[in-house]
Amino acid sequence: MKIELKRIDDDYHFELKNERGHITHIDSKAVVGGHDLAPSPMEYVLMGVAGCSAIDIISILKKQRQKITDYRAEVNGSRVKIEDATPFKEIDVTVYLEGEITPEKAKRAAQLSFEKYCSVSKTLEPTASVNYKVVVNNEEI
Repeated sequence: MKIELKRIDDDYHFELKNERGHITHIDSKAVVGGHDLAPSPMEYVLMGVAGCSAIDIISILKKQRQKITDYRAEVNGSRVKIEDATPFKEIDVTVYLEGEITPEKAKRAAQLSFEKYCSVSKTLEPTASVNYKVVVNNEEI
C-alpha cells in the first residue's frame, strides 16, 4: 500500500493520492497556521475507524441476509498530551443501523469488527481504547 503526498500551498494544505488514483486533501486548522480546507490527519484517523468498521459490519450482516436500509456512525476521539504529541487515548463509536436486522446479529457483527477484523481499530489498539455501542432501529442494544 502506497500513498503520495504533494504540498498545495505555502502552509499545510496537501493533496494525497493512493495507488488507484483516488485523491483527497489534508489541511490543518487556522489556529495552527492552516486554512482549514480539508480534514486534519487526526480527523482522518477517526474517519478510518468509521469506514473500516462500516465495511466489516455491513459485510457480516449481508452474509447473514440482514436487510440494512440505513447505516450511520458517530466517532468521537479523546486525546491526551504525551510529551509534545496528543495521540488518541479513547475513541467512542456509535453505530446506527436501520432495517430488518436482528439486534443480536448487529451486536455480534460490531463485536467481530472492532475486536477482530477492523485493521484501523487493531492498529490503534496498543495506544487507544476503541469503545463501541450499537443502535438498531432507534434502540440501543
